[in-house]
Amino acid sequence: MFRTSDIVLIAVMVAAAALTYKAKREAEEQLASVQKIHAQIRYEEDTIDLLKADWSLLTQPSRLQKLAELYKSQLELVPVSARQIGGIGDLPAKSLDIQDILSGRQGGMADNSDKAPSDGKDPVVTGGIAQ
Repeated sequence: MFRTSDIVLIAVMVAAAALTYKAKREAEEQLASVQKIHAQIRYEEDTIDLLKADWSLLTQPSRLQKLAELYKSQLELVPVSARQIGGIGDLPAKSLDIQDILSGRQGGMADNSDKAPSDGKDPVVTGGIAQ
């Protein structure tokens, strides 16, 4: 009735069908998880947009002016006068360290001009660290 080759071919077909079904099911599960992640991203983007809208409403100058007038006694806010704005000359001088005075460095950027380049290249200076 059935030959051995027929039984083997039927077993191969059933195995191939099972593998195909398994691969299809895994692909559908992956697609569902990707769609779920996309939905979460859309939700987060909508939340961010809502928060930005709330922030823009809360920081409107007219609203802040009304609040400042309402709570004027508690905040004790006063306008800035021109005398309160200073220039660079008004800043205090940087204090010198004894090591800076002895080494000849008296403020300014990091300086390694006293060091001669050994290999013909200028040393790299980042902040106060010469490399």
